[in-house]
Amino acid sequence: MIVNKKIYGLFILLCAALWGYAQEQVAPVYYNPVVKNKNKLFPSASKATALSLPFFEDFTTYSPTPDAAKWTDRQVYINNTMCVNPVSRGVATFDGLSANGLPYNVQNANTLLYADSLTSQPIDLSGRTAADNIYFSFLYQPQGNGFSPETQDSLALYFKKNGGGNPWIRVWAVAGSGVQPFKHVIVPVDDTIFLYNDFQFRFVNKASLNTNDDVWNVDYIRLDANRNSGDTAINDIAYTVEPTGLLNDYVSMPYSQFLKNAGGELASQHQAAIRNNTGSSQTVTYGYVAREKATNTPQFSSPTNSLTLASGTEQTVTFPVYNITFPQPAGVHEWVGLEQKYYIQSSGSTGNITNDTIVHEQVFHNNLSYDDGTAEKSYYLNLFSTLPGKLAIEHHLNHVDTLKGIAIYFGRQVPLGYQKYFSVFVYSDLGINGGSEQVIYHQDLLSPGYLDVNNFWVYKFDDPVVLPAGTFYIGTTQPALSNSDSLYIGLDVNRVGGNHAYFNVLGYWQSSTVSGALMMRPIFGPIISTHVGDVPVAVKGATWSLSPDPVNDNVQFHFVADKPATYEVFDMQGRCVAKGKTASEESVDLSRLTAGIYYARLTINDIICTPQKIIKL
Repeated sequence: MIVNKKIYGLFILLCAALWGYAQEQVAPVYYNPVVKNKNKLFPSASKATALSLPFFEDFTTYSPTPDAAKWTDRQVYINNTMCVNPVSRGVATFDGLSANGLPYNVQNANTLLYADSLTSQPIDLSGRTAADNIYFSFLYQPQGNGFSPETQDSLALYFKKNGGGNPWIRVWAVAGSGVQPFKHVIVPVDDTIFLYNDFQFRFVNKASLNTNDDVWNVDYIRLDANRNSGDTAINDIAYTVEPTGLLNDYVSMPYSQFLKNAGGELASQHQAAIRNNTGSSQTVTYGYVAREKATNTPQFSSPTNSLTLASGTEQTVTFPVYNITFPQPAGVHEWVGLEQKYYIQSSGSTGNITNDTIVHEQVFHNNLSYDDGTAEKSYYLNLFSTLPGKLAIEHHLNHVDTLKGIAIYFGRQVPLGYQKYFSVFVYSDLGINGGSEQVIYHQDLLSPGYLDVNNFWVYKFDDPVVLPAGTFYIGTTQPALSNSDSLYIGLDVNRVGGNHAYFNVLGYWQSSTVSGALMMRPIFGPIISTHVGDVPVAVKGATWSLSPDPVNDNVQFHFVADKPATYEVFDMQGRCVAKGKTASEESVDLSRLTAGIYYARLTINDIICTPQKIIKL
């Protein structure tokens, strides 16, 4: 019986709709490599001399860890990407990941316990009385750019009392909910049990400890005297969200590619945002300066501008682009970094001045990137068991270049996806607008890796691919029937503009509907592979090999075991075409297989081993 492929595809699509089957899925990130790596570099907090009033923290820093001069623990993530419409640059994010960046509990799916905490250094409130009108205030936001905490989750504030028993008293708490604007909370500190020389406060979130779908952001923590319950205005004018880049579409690209079409690649303008958090209207003067970072070569100094901001309002400010005059380095793919420093020159505010400046670095290097290097969520394809899943990201080149490999940011999974095997493809055309899919290159039987070059795992191509100027696509294929579904790819949700992504799970390509940038980058120029020889710890004791390769009719599997191994041979669509049991060095007949590429998987002593490629002649 001959079945029309298009009719079959429509049938599958109809079934998918009836089953409520969504092919594209978004999941939490289960790992924060920034926190893990940076915690090694910054000093650990220790008990300090008691602080005095006022206490103020708006997390305006470029460090991902809390300031040890103010905080005793390091579990929260200081950042400017997990928040939505912040009132100032920088927030503290509470989630389900520990100071090591991993879930607190990776075993029990139903564990609901205290997760992150943020504890202040001691603060001297001795000699204070209720008449001093001491108030504690802060802003909080559930979800942000992460996932919303459920109603059984919570964020709570504790004060440390003077005296015996459990010293921590909960003074405020809120249940989980969806994303919302930052809310202001103000709590009096007037009980005598808190007015002593070793007072501390602590924020704690309660979350499902095996996942990371419970996110809270906290900002503008303030403790001071002579306040009242309506004292929510802060004498501060600040930059808020991250500035946009200089490029029209890419976040990063090789400098030679940029220079070939600088006019086309430059954005028409770039922008930042300023917010007036004071209690009255303010006039703000602002501007920016630019330099090449490695050589400190000046590039531009903007004229100053001014605007008037009403209390509690924010305004996006735009800046003209400039002609980049920095010369091409000797190496075509050498790193070039242009630093734009946006400043507030004057205002009516006399409060915090560190957030009067925000810096954006425009990087040119050896890759094409739509993402900013931080993953707020993970993306995966929800596959049918009998069909492969494909992803592809569209890119363009301005001159001929040699593609050396691909870098992928894999989202952590519980358990990890080490045995979710995939292939990498390079296309000149996906056949979306007619025609057919055109494959330029592919490399098979790869496995995910975690935490290597800038948190991306790099796959060096066996054969470099020379690409002409114009459009090309890079992507992955997850074979069917191979336990390779739900492979997590990092998702940068702060991407502005189209995601350039396409997926194919029903036999034809579709445009992705997920907002953000999939963190998959083509690499040009010098490259160091990170996937060769990396075998998951669980299977290091069960290594094996095969011969001959390529294979004519018979193949032998070589391994050490006290009993026969189970072998399975799959084609590149993930279909099992041969299976059985074999002793080491026993001949296995593959003569009935047609010529092509396959992969074999052995189970030795009940351990599923890393597959290996077979070329059948």
